Amino acid sequence: MRDDDSIAGFLRQLAARTAAPGAGATAALHAAQAAALIAMVARFSDGPRYDAEVIGRVRPAADALIFEAMALAEADAMAFEAVTAAYRLPKGSPQEQRARSRAIADALGQASGPPARLLTVSARIIGLAEDLLPAANRNLTGDLFAAVASARAATEIAWVIIEANLAGITDPELTAELGAAVAGAAAMTGRANVLASRIHQALASGDLADRLAFLY
Repeated sequence: MRDDDSIAGFLRQLAARTAAPGAGATAALHAAQAAALIAMVARFSDGPRYDAEVIGRVRPAADALIFEAMALAEADAMAFEAVTAAYRLPKGSPQEQRARSRAIADALGQASGPPARLLTVSARIIGLAEDLLPAANRNLTGDLFAAVASARAATEIAWVIIEANLAGITDPELTAELGAAVAGAAAMTGRANVLASRIHQALASGDLADRLAFLY
């Protein structure tokens, strides 16, 4: 598939009657888009008028998170295929039923790994947006808002996926670990909401025509 076809191809796969890719891959791509937007804002905020230390730190970190999030999209799709395979196991006898239940629980545990890691990635993206806002080129404030909204969406989707999987996971240690991740996601969503509100205020305080003039 050519690079310029990759988005259309993904959307065709997403719309198809297949289990993967699904919500998890979509969440990861939200995070990748958020990281890319932050990298773009940082590049437009590079120069003597801006904070070189902040920009020099945020830009490479955001670039790296793009690829980390994209890798999680692939990992999520593969993990969910294993869940689907576990649900398709035979269940005709008590032995088969027990084996199937164990396989489902194990697969759900494995499938919770990518969204749990995505929560960490999203938290780092939101942290970069917090650092960048005071130093960012004001012309790109709307793009920074889009980054925060995308990272918040990634967080909320990953949170819901983990909660859905928890009902079928039997490992108490993993259940506790994932419960802590969900609690962290709730706090991170709150941070994203506060940051989005700050960006709204910054947008409201400027002249839209002046902010767009640099594009033309």
